[in-house]
Amino acid sequence: MRILHVNKFLYRRGGAETYMLDLADLQEARGDQVAFFSMRHPDNVETRFAEHFPRYVEMNPLPRGPIGKLRGAGRMLWSRSARRGIAQVIEEFRPDLAHLHNIYHQLSPSVLAALKAAGVPIVMTLHDYKLACPSYSFLDKGKPCTACVGGSLREPVRRRCKGGSLSASMAVAVETWIHRRFDAYGPVHRFICPSKFMAGQLTEARIFPDRLRVLDHFADSLGMEPKSEPGGPLVCVGRLSPEKGIDVAIRAVGMLRGKAQLVIAGDGPEWVALERLADEVAPGRVHFTGKLDRVRVLELIRSATALVVPSRWYENQPMTILEAFACGVPVIGTAMGGIPELVVDGATGRLVPPDDPLMLSSAALALLRNPDASLAMGKAGREVAVRRFSPEGHLNGLREIYGEAIKAAHPT
Repeated sequence: MRILHVNKFLYRRGGAETYMLDLADLQEARGDQVAFFSMRHPDNVETRFAEHFPRYVEMNPLPRGPIGKLRGAGRMLWSRSARRGIAQVIEEFRPDLAHLHNIYHQLSPSVLAALKAAGVPIVMTLHDYKLACPSYSFLDKGKPCTACVGGSLREPVRRRCKGGSLSASMAVAVETWIHRRFDAYGPVHRFICPSKFMAGQLTEARIFPDRLRVLDHFADSLGMEPKSEPGGPLVCVGRLSPEKGIDVAIRAVGMLRGKAQLVIAGDGPEWVALERLADEVAPGRVHFTGKLDRVRVLELIRSATALVVPSRWYENQPMTILEAFACGVPVIGTAMGGIPELVVDGATGRLVPPDDPLMLSSAALALLRNPDASLAMGKAGREVAVRRFSPEGHLNGLREIYGEAIKAAHPT
């Protein structure tokens, strides 16, 4: 099968890009032919058809100045350069199916129009809540919010939930309204939700409920050496931004006192503030590594007593949890979004309330004091990873969804 993967970034920027690139490797190993369409970026992996990619533009925040903002808003709604570029790739690669990931803003649904015109079946993995929440994250000023699920698109403007900015909130609300009004995502034949929570929210929001399919991501457990010795620090991996709740983990470690250590891998806008907080509440016991490559991230996770996922937003299906299980490491996570679908409290880790450093510290202390119990939980998590999150199982499930999309695109 000839598969065209479409995503606005083509380097390991986050979970969506990591999933797409790892999936493409699996598909090529199975014998599929894979190509990519993205926008230009100096960090992109080398690939065919890069000359057809639209130019790079930053959308968070929007370009400066009235003209820049106008151009940025126009590209959010409809990118003529993206449509021209993908049409050229379709002509040269002739895909049997297109698998889309994050196309919002920089590529826009214009790529869907080109795929539809060429009769290409389309599958889209939803890595965030953009189709139901104009600001992606179900957050309003740092607090969980699903007002747009059952309400109107006036809510983002009224609440200024896009960074507290009226203009930015209005821009994403108008973008969503126009795309819904003109059925911009109508050409997608199947939408993949990595969590039941996401599928439930989209169903409630009446976002193509008959086309939603739930399919777990994957982790290559057999390709990862499991943890064999008990003990180690607590570890957080991810973007250092408010919704990730890293501050809660730092405060929890501060409450533990003693020799408890927290290692934080990643970077982001909260780094300086988090360092100040660590110096204040847990001096000398919180260590920031910055962004690490995947090999070093897995080594860090494998060294841990537990991976800590203290998010205060509705996580979908964090790849770090799957990787922790594959490494034989338990997870302490907040009972929000898709996390409870992964972590079984008391069996493969612990579930705690969001924004509650006391409960997080209590859960961490229990594992730190009993490293053998932590190691046993990690082994249970690895068994789950081998059984539920295998690459082969994911590819088989994906093939079924691809088949549905092809039948929907070309009914006999």
